[in-house]
Amino acid sequence: MSWVLACVGFMFLGLCKANGNTYYYDFVLTESNFTRLCETKTILTANGTLPGPTITVRKGDTAFVNVHNQGSYGLTIHWHGVKQPRNPWYDGPENVTQCPIQAGSNFTYEIIFSTEEGTLWWHAHSDWSRATVYGAIIILPALNTTYPFATPDGEETLVLGSWYKGGVNEIIQNALSTGGDPNVSDAFTINGEPGHLYKCSNATTYRWVVDYGKTYLLRLVNAVLNEEQFFAIANHNLTVVAQDAAYIKPITTSYLMITPGQTMDILVVANQTPSHYDVASTPFVDGDVAYNNSTTTAILQYNGSTTPSTIPRAILPDFDDGTAASNFTTQVRALASKDHPISVPLNITHTLFISVSVNERICPNSSCDGPDGNALAASLNNISFVTPSTDILQAYSGKRPKRHNISLLWDEGEDD
Repeated sequence: MSWVLACVGFMFLGLCKANGNTYYYDFVLTESNFTRLCETKTILTANGTLPGPTITVRKGDTAFVNVHNQGSYGLTIHWHGVKQPRNPWYDGPENVTQCPIQAGSNFTYEIIFSTEEGTLWWHAHSDWSRATVYGAIIILPALNTTYPFATPDGEETLVLGSWYKGGVNEIIQNALSTGGDPNVSDAFTINGEPGHLYKCSNATTYRWVVDYGKTYLLRLVNAVLNEEQFFAIANHNLTVVAQDAAYIKPITTSYLMITPGQTMDILVVANQTPSHYDVASTPFVDGDVAYNNSTTTAILQYNGSTTPSTIPRAILPDFDDGTAASNFTTQVRALASKDHPISVPLNITHTLFISVSVNERICPNSSCDGPDGNALAASLNNISFVTPSTDILQAYSGKRPKRHNISLLWDEGEDD
């Protein structure tokens, strides 16, 4: 009877699920003061932490997240990598699947976990709010199942991030209005902390405490806004066993390269002399663009060890080492096992050609801050996106008057 009452009580949020458990979370978005790089600034966070709270479920579960927006502007939350079968209304991209959650209001998301297993993440999906509003999603194996590898002795989640001294939304809005590149970040972070190589950051460097001889499942999230990142742990091998909540054939390596928005599950064996070891990440950049060429660090600390006079440093490829990046990424293969099969369509009936470009919009009298006095303008197949006043999914599904035709929500004659 209680199961039936629960279904009735939440019917307005979506279909009740007979399989899996249901979890409930509250995210309260507020402006809080944080001190980094010797300066204090106000940023928007979820539940007052950076990163925000972690969602933990099992494969096949459902989570309801009530987002209370106590900030000063509207925004949405996206559940990055969650497939949301037959439930697109709760996917979260602003003005695509929903209008922003206005300041002073709240909205409850229904998140349906289906085939995902491993690590994903959630983040704000409005302007650059995701620089401070983000967190991890941990999807454990379904009950009565286990990992396709020996169960680890422990787990750790590390989230790579970006830190800006300026206001993140002001930075991107200024870039859009002037047509130039946005300012690069002032630091990278691991679990919200820049690490000892940055000013005023040594004492707050994040520490991951391990026991000698134990094997750990490291869940790594790249929440950095724009950069691909190299990552390594001094004197320790990394065995990558999953990407984006899907198992892969294990890759044992001394470093990895992880793209923005990507997640990885990594086995780390604490088999070195008990001490402190450098955990480091630095950008991989192979284009002629401005970027932050700095390194964020954390400490892998063996339980009971004392601080050595010299901490072994992680060895990372050079920032522009495309061969190193390719050597890692070309090893990735799906696990494709009996318990984790892969179904690849073999009957191809349609072909899509999509060209992603960064173009120039001509500015009168070369008055913009982009190349040649023009403005940068991104496009898909040479068509740029104009934010609609009605979210696209509502218009497409006929939940708005017919005059809101889906084709009118793109402006094919403008590049801004």
